[in-house]
Amino acid sequence: MARKRALVVDDSKSARVILSRMLEKYDIEVDMAESAEQAIEYLKSNRPDAIFMDHLMPGMDGLQAVQAIKGNPQTAMIPIMMYTSQEGELYVGQARALGAMGVLPKQVRPVDVSKVLYELHLLPDRRDMTEAALAPVELEGGTPVVRPPPAAGAAVDWGRRVESAVRDQAADVRRFIVASLDSFASRIVSDVRDSMAAPPLEVPTPAARAPRPVWPWAAGVAAACLIAISFAACWLVAREDLSKSRAEVAGLTSANAELQRARLDLSASVKDLTAALASTNTGTAPGAAVGAGGTAIALRAEPVPYGELPFDRGRLEALRELLAKLQAQGFHGVVKITSLSGLFCLSGNTTDGFTPAGASVPASKCDLVGNPFEDSLSGQQRQSLAFANLIAGVRQRTAGAITVAIENAGSARPTIPYPARIESLTAGEWNRAAAANNRVEFAAETSSDQ
Repeated sequence: MARKRALVVDDSKSARVILSRMLEKYDIEVDMAESAEQAIEYLKSNRPDAIFMDHLMPGMDGLQAVQAIKGNPQTAMIPIMMYTSQEGELYVGQARALGAMGVLPKQVRPVDVSKVLYELHLLPDRRDMTEAALAPVELEGGTPVVRPPPAAGAAVDWGRRVESAVRDQAADVRRFIVASLDSFASRIVSDVRDSMAAPPLEVPTPAARAPRPVWPWAAGVAAACLIAISFAACWLVAREDLSKSRAEVAGLTSANAELQRARLDLSASVKDLTAALASTNTGTAPGAAVGAGGTAIALRAEPVPYGELPFDRGRLEALRELLAKLQAQGFHGVVKITSLSGLFCLSGNTTDGFTPAGASVPASKCDLVGNPFEDSLSGQQRQSLAFANLIAGVRQRTAGAITVAIENAGSARPTIPYPARIESLTAGEWNRAAAANNRVEFAAETSSDQ
């Protein structure tokens, strides 16, 4: 079967490389273009099986490129999937109206790529990648016993699986040795019987009687010793592999426990941040009512996980809730939304991208301390389409009584101080402070004439 071919169109080199590597894992050939104009020029002489199109690019943007490709009869049948950080039902509907099949987010997971490839018919058949291809069978008294599958979410006992695999391997080795010994013994018995089958024509004298050859027995003993030594070596190797596997399982269990502790510490840091913001307010609690004619400011802060758009998801719901409360109270003024970035301890490079370093990694081993994802976003790219639509509609819904202002304050105002850079400092301790400082603050301020 010929390999499928896909075209990735994105002005970001790192985004092109990341998606290309994911597609190549599914045996898909990938061609790349850094602009919509270059992609259209490529389609004049090539016909890929699918196109992954970015939205925001210099010159012609992704939606204009989709419209141009679908408007050409020679390329109209090529399926197109938008590959962008833009989200929201309005954007998805607009993309599909122009001919795109859907939207693949930039923060993509392998399971998302798999689903999209099935939708684009780039994979031959659908398999459940969450289940093992082969299931172990246990024997009780020589009879196979089928065990029910483990419940969803149950912890996998890797130690027991490895031990079962080693037992199966040892059983195969034993069967091979027994079969080899049986075959060799049968040959020896056959040779001895052939040598004794024909009776001599005359009885030789004792002096002329030739001694019986002893090489078959010596060869048999040597072969048996060699097989025994091989079996012992295999058993020792299997035992060593089992010990290593148990050690790896113990290490993974310890790492998982450390990650759970880090998650709890992060939740505690976020709660402390919210409490600190509330305490700085002059008598007005977060989300509290603002009286008409007053000058009080209502404060609220929402954390932003590394790699997410600051004005999206949880921050979108927080803004929607805050606007609904202020509108119900008859508020007149400005809602100020400020994004502040934390400086994370990261691992990676500019080609493949950066991710927060492991919790146990020493802070001195970080490849970068900063927030390259936040720094790479322009003003328009910092908010999702749904967030922008909510802001655009609030002034019309309130007849100009409520306006929204957005600003980016960078990393200049951390609320949680970063720990001292000592030798024993870990990336987990540093990133707990960075996660608390990576946030969006909401402030509602009444108009001066109220």
